Amino acid sequence: MYEFLPDAVRQGLEEARKAALKRKDRLVVHDGDNTHRIRRFWDGGFALDLEGSERLRGHVEIYDGPKHLYQCLVVSSVIDGDERVFEFKWLTPVANGPAADFERPDFVPAGLLGR
Repeated sequence: MYEFLPDAVRQGLEEARKAALKRKDRLVVHDGDNTHRIRRFWDGGFALDLEGSERLRGHVEIYDGPKHLYQCLVVSSVIDGDERVFEFKWLTPVANGPAADFERPDFVPAGLLGR
């Protein structure tokens, strides 16, 4: 699609795309003490920048800024252009509160009015 554009314009568009991704995406993957920004995220995996991303394997955690979203098990990765694409075996959402040992009703009143 961009073949007819001059090289300088294509490079400028690519830099603008990368800058927009950094501004709007806050998803990061934590592998121990290492943190990597996620470029793309889908049901079966995620993609990181090629430079600075080594091969991740095993248990990693995904955050949206300070909010812990998922735990996942990374099983493989491939290089696709300027990004490294990772696939995971399972993805588990992190619970917001403690587990309940009873069924919670769908409707819960915000408060009760006294007489």
